[in-house]
Amino acid sequence: MKNRIPQFLVLFLLLVTSSLAAQENRYSFEEGDRSGIGKRYMGREIAHVMGYQGMSWLERDERETEENTSTLLKNMNISKTDDIADIGAGSGYHVFKMATMATQGTIYAVDIQEEMLTAMRNKKSEGKFANVSLVKGSEKSVNLKPNSVDKVLIVDVYHEMSFPYEMMTSLKKAMRPNGKLYLIEYRSEDPNVPIKRLHKMTEAQAIKEMKAVGLVLEENLTNLPWQHCMVFVKA
Repeated sequence: MKNRIPQFLVLFLLLVTSSLAAQENRYSFEEGDRSGIGKRYMGREIAHVMGYQGMSWLERDERETEENTSTLLKNMNISKTDDIADIGAGSGYHVFKMATMATQGTIYAVDIQEEMLTAMRNKKSEGKFANVSLVKGSEKSVNLKPNSVDKVLIVDVYHEMSFPYEMMTSLKKAMRPNGKLYLIEYRSEDPNVPIKRLHKMTEAQAIKEMKAVGLVLEENLTNLPWQHCMVFVKA
């Protein structure tokens, strides 16, 4: 009598094969801008990650004037009890400001570079920031628990994610049902914004990429000098 593979196992194998094929086709590779990694997602070339060597640029004195970071935090309507994730938190420029606002919540400072986490660890030890939790992320996951955050902040980092689909899928799982994502990117529509092309993004491109993981644009606040302040929610 011939051995037969159970039908459910055949179906499972087909689903796995289909999923792997979709992952392989999600990204394409070709030579491009020298600021990029030669990898494309939904027509956009992914930029190189800014290394920890650029930490001083994150902390530059001109940042408030150039980006109006105070207005950005006002846009987020942070309450005392908010649990907030800063993805690609860097040296913690926004983290410790938010920590003084969400005093009864937790600020998850997520970064993939150990040097950035060390810088934030040093800042945390210098002040009263018991509500700051440092998280080592990976290229494919924010490493946060499901249903754990009310708000998410991503400032000029999304365009550098090597695996944007996987990262945003993991992030969506971490967002609570009414959670909000504040996606901050330099406006590619404005040629006067003095930032390299691959480190800018259009609203249309952001909408397309967020839609792929089930997030929709609620509003785009236009009160920042150089950047989009796009607010996404679960579809």
